[in-house]
Order: sequence, then C-alpha cells, then structure tokens
Amino acid sequence: MKFGAGQSVKRVEDARLLKGEGRYTDDIQRPGQLYGITLRSPYGHAEIRGIDTAAALAVPGVVAVYTHDDIAAYGPIPCLVPLSGPKVTPRTLLVKDRVRFVGDSVAFVVAESREAARAGTEAIEVDYADLPVAASIEAALAPDAPLVWPECGSNTLFDWQAGDAGAAKAALEGSAHVTRLRIIQNRVAPTSMENRAALGEFDAETGALTLTTGSQGVVMMRGIIATILGIDAGGLRIMTHDVGGGFGMKSFVYNEYPLVLHAARALGRPVKWTGERGDAFQTDTHGRAMASEAALGFDAEGRITALAVETWSDLGAYQAQYGPAIQTMAGGTIMGGVYRIPAIHNLVHGVVTNTAPVDAYRGAGRPESAYVMERLVEAAARELGLGVDEIRRRNLLTPAELPHANGLGLTFDIGNFPAVLEKALEQADWTGFAARKAEAAARGQRYGRGMAYYVEIAGGGGSDEFADVRVGANGMVEVAVGTQSNGQGHETAYAQVTAERLGIPMEQIRIVQGDTVRLDQGNGTGGSRSMALGGGACLLAADALVARGIELAKADLGADDVSYADGVFKAGGSNLSLSLTELAARHPGGLDGRSKYTTGKPAPTFPNGCHIAEIELDPETGRVKVARYSLVDDFGNLVNPMLVQGQIHGGVAQGLGQVLLEDVVYSDDGQLITGSFMDYGVPRADDMPAAIVFDTLGTPSPTNPLGVKGCGEAGTIGAMPSIMNAIVNALDGTQIEMPATPEKLWRAARALQLAVAAE
Repeated sequence: MKFGAGQSVKRVEDARLLKGEGRYTDDIQRPGQLYGITLRSPYGHAEIRGIDTAAALAVPGVVAVYTHDDIAAYGPIPCLVPLSGPKVTPRTLLVKDRVRFVGDSVAFVVAESREAARAGTEAIEVDYADLPVAASIEAALAPDAPLVWPECGSNTLFDWQAGDAGAAKAALEGSAHVTRLRIIQNRVAPTSMENRAALGEFDAETGALTLTTGSQGVVMMRGIIATILGIDAGGLRIMTHDVGGGFGMKSFVYNEYPLVLHAARALGRPVKWTGERGDAFQTDTHGRAMASEAALGFDAEGRITALAVETWSDLGAYQAQYGPAIQTMAGGTIMGGVYRIPAIHNLVHGVVTNTAPVDAYRGAGRPESAYVMERLVEAAARELGLGVDEIRRRNLLTPAELPHANGLGLTFDIGNFPAVLEKALEQADWTGFAARKAEAAARGQRYGRGMAYYVEIAGGGGSDEFADVRVGANGMVEVAVGTQSNGQGHETAYAQVTAERLGIPMEQIRIVQGDTVRLDQGNGTGGSRSMALGGGACLLAADALVARGIELAKADLGADDVSYADGVFKAGGSNLSLSLTELAARHPGGLDGRSKYTTGKPAPTFPNGCHIAEIELDPETGRVKVARYSLVDDFGNLVNPMLVQGQIHGGVAQGLGQVLLEDVVYSDDGQLITGSFMDYGVPRADDMPAAIVFDTLGTPSPTNPLGVKGCGEAGTIGAMPSIMNAIVNALDGTQIEMPATPEKLWRAARALQLAVAAE
C-alpha cells in the first residue's frame, strides 16, 4: 500500500518541528511559575562544614532555599544495577556533608525569576574543606589514592567477568602469535541539542504531582521518582513532549526532577528548572571512559585461538542508574564480535573517581567492545602480514555455524556476515584504494583506510512493550505507545506499520507518547528496542482493534461472517458493509483497547555490518579529512529506509566526533577543563565525509513480527573503529588513542618523517 512498511516515507513530525511548532519542556509556561537554580560544588572533593543561606533568602525575589536538611526524608537516586553488593554510593538529592565531583548538587534556590534564583545561589555561603582528589582511573588505582567513598574501603567497587579465564589463558599461551594492545576510550559528553529541563506542579485539591521533562520513557521514571519521594506512583503524572536528543542520557532521573516537585508541593506554585550548557557538561551522565588491556591469539593460519580482555571502567563519583551495567552486562557480553573464538574471557573492574557519573551513551558498551576488538583485529593483520579483509574472512562466523554461543552468554541467531563483508568491499571499491593512496601521496598527504565489522545487541530494556488504541467518531486512530521518540521518527514509523496493518491512510493515524495518564505502561526508548518491541505492540493493537470491530460489525450487519480489509468491515455473501469510521461512530469507545507485546524472555536482535573509512591526513597540520565512508548493514527488514539512513548518518557523526574531537578533561584536582563548547569539540558539517554510501543486506530477525533489528546505535559502533583504523593505517601502524587531535597526528607524522630521514 502507499506509504506502507518498507517505504521511505518523509517524517510526518518534521512539518510541525520545522515550523517552530514543537513543544519542548522549556516552552511550557504556567501562571505563577517560579524558577529553580541548583548551586553546584566548585570542588572535586571536599567536606561541607556548614551552609549559610540567610543572605540568599534576603535576595529580592527569592522564595525558598533548600539544602539537604530540608529534603533529608527523601531517598537517594538509585543505582538499578548494584554490582558492587554492599559497597553502595548513595546519591542524595542535595549533598549532606561531602561533595565528590565538580557539579555535585549542594542547594536548590527557587525564586520569581531565573535571575533572582541565580543571585540567590551566589549569595549562599558554603564552608568547604578541600580533600584529596582522584580524578582519573590511574589516580584512583594508585597505591596511595584518596578514597572517593572511604566507607567502601577501595575505589574498585566490583569485578565482573564472563567467559573462561583458564581456557583463554591456556589458549593464548599455546598460540602461534598474540597481538596485545592497551586501548584507552575517552570520556565523552552527550551534548544533546536540548538541555535538560523540568517543570513541577502540584494540585492542592487532589494532592497529585505532575512532572514535565524531556525523557526517554515516562513510566520507569515515574516509579523511580515516586520511590524517592515516598509517594504512591498513582499520585504522580509524568509527561514528555518533544525531546531534542537523548542518546541514553535522558533515560535517567536527575536531582532536579524530584526537587522541582518538592518545591512545587511546598510552595503551592509551579516550579521550573532549565539547565544551561554548563549544567549539562558538569552533570549530564558522561559516556565511555575506560582503559583496556587486550590480547588476541592466532594459530599459524591466522585463525583466532583466544581473546582475553581486562578493562577498568570509570564509574564517576556515583554508581549511576545503569552505570555498572554498561561495560559489563550491556557491552561486556558482546566482546569478540561475530568472530569464531574458541576461548574467551572478559574481566571488568568498576572504579569510582571524583568526576561526573558515567552511564549509557549511544551504544552503551557495544561501541566500546567493538572498538577494542576491531583495533585488535587490524593490528593483528599488520603483525601477521595479512590483509585486513582476509583476516576477517578467515574468522567471521558463517551462516552454517549459526546459531552460535559466543562464550560470554549470548547466542547469535541469524546472519550472513561473510556476505555482508564482501558486499561492503565491493561497494567501497576496495581494489581502487592503491590508486587513491598514490594520488594523495603525490599531493603530500598521508592516506589510509580502516575497516570495522561490528555486531550490536539491540532490543534491551525489558521484553515487553505496550500500545493503547482509541478510535474517534471521525475515524482517527490514536495509538499510544510506551516508548519515547527523541528524534528517531517514531511518529512516522509506528504510523506506517499501523496504517499498513489496518489498510488505512497514514493520515488517519496519530501516534501518542510520553504521558503516564494516557499510557501507564511501557519500557521507554533505549538499546534500539523501539521498532522490534514498540512496533510489535502496534501490530498487536491493530489486530485486536480489527477483532473487536468484527464482533461489533456482526451485530450491526446481522451477519455471522464478517471480514475486514482496507478500513471496511464486510458481511460475507452480501453487499452490506461498514467503514471503520462508521463503526467507531456507532460504538464510542467500543474499538478501544490496550495490547501488550512480549517476547516472554530477553530476545535481542543482532544488527551487524561492515564499515569502511578512508582518511586523508595532512602531515603539515595534523588535520584529518574523512575522504570516503561506506557501509553495508544487516538490519533485517527496514520499515522506513530513509529513517534508517538518517539514524546511521547521526551515529557516524557521533562516532567521528569521539575519534577526532571529543574529550571530557578533568585536571588533577578534579576541575572540569572542558566545561563549554569553547573547550569541548563536537563535529561540524565540514568534519563529515562528503557522502556516506549506505546499503543493506538484511536477514530478517526471527524474534519479532516485523523482522527488524535495531539501527539507532549502529552508526556509532561502526564509525569509531573504522575511522581510527584508517588513521593508524595512514600512520604506518602507529597506535593513536582517541581523540586523534591534530596535535597528536602532527607529532606522529613528524616522528615518521624523522625516522625515514634518519635511515
């Protein structure tokens, strides 16, 4: 049908957004609204000996000043994956007696205006006693390191492992060749276009609280905040309207969300907090931040014998909502990719530092694991004298070997990895590389290419999803879905699959998300789960609507045999019929209902693909240009190829940004050096390749009715190692760590020139 699943339909939400009709949290204004500002710690580590708020309360316009003593009855922001056992790092809404990173929340000032609230924070007097700081993994692991949490006894809170350590060690010892690398993955800041914001409201008559905030799912957030405040979740409504980017960071509960609710209830007026970019750099959960020692063994024919990886994962000052799970259960189980690895072991240490908490960032552990593996594979190819394509041919799992248990707890179900590789080589004009390299050399440029074969675990965050359908008297079908769009195009994709199932125009479908009153069930958006689970819920909801309609139509048409197609219910053996609109008008609410799609148990999909990058490096300046970029991905069936391609482009941009530009830097005393866009680099249009050549070779997933595999994180996962491998190739194998800044690359290129001159 027109605009059905599988077609590149333009996003229906774009007309609204491009005309400035989007509705973001800070757009909302309420009568009598107050404004909140958080006072943040300027120290990386310090005791609070006292707080004097008298001067702040005297500032004109200031209505209230809250410190820990005022909200001590509330619970901490929880870590939902407490791998550290009894070693807990409770994060109270406002710090009581010790700040642990620059940006830690000390007080919350509410005033008639933002300006007055800001003046109030500046008038608060805090007596800090500076403490020693551990602002990096190395500093936290030093023998005399200051303890971020003295009560834990160590800065290493947990040791997680998967696989067989003994088998991996023995296999490495018996290998004909072992490639070893130490790999650092830089800390990055999500830097979403829309800063976080929150609006709290209190209804004195009902006692109900309402929070409006940009999120990646309102239902789980409601449960967490209700627990913090000690109230029944039924008394809390959470709404999310348009969201300007999330990338994992907006999945989480932050201090300001319960605080605006507390203030609204205490003061009887709406209270809004809107973060500035400085707040975002200091307190939005960071990503990556890890160091790994990795070893990859081979036999005499260049086939992998073993993989052993040991990683130190920086958790920041507090174990964040999902922080401990990112390099362990989320990303740690995918280490090794879709290669044939007889013996494997992955060990992860969780380390606290005096820095901002680290949690899920686009890919949530999977880019990190792919980066380690693909850096190893290309380094091994150089050491073994094999082509980077050939080493992968010898080691990629074949379709005949699937399903395959990877030794870390995952079973890859379906795919054709060698075919994807070969198609990617053809698309990238693999054989034409030598000519391009020679042409660049003639211009005095270094030219390199890199490859990455990645696999992703998609569809996490719960095995259930919900869709609630209502049909108006005008025939409009409203579908409320338990996920949340952050710019991915859910309004379009869900409308496509629902319209196709019902056989009606897309214009007759309205997708609703982000209101716990409209739909109080759902597991939100994250882990590239939305189409597999949310799309499945839409299909079930459409089928259930038709089934209800058939029963109603039987009575109305006086027929025992009623069929449905293209928006019309027809009685068998006659010309009698009722349109969906007519039936809805006859039975207000009669077609409405809620459907739950469930896989029954975790049923991840495994998107995978091959990314190939070619870069040009100017040895005089160290500047890198991504000259060519192409990829072939297996995303199963594509609901909307245009949306998928857009997701890939965005993911590649974020991967490129981490490789070339982005780096959150703290000084030794815990000061955030990169606290603004003056100091923190993000990719611009001229950093991107002129074109990203995109193609797919899909094997439909057997885990969901649409046969889809998640695509939201794939671009980032493939971009990081492919671009870095291309840089290393251009530098004749010189290992570089992210970000590959012009200074680093100039120095590396200069060293190679001097080495040649000395020969």
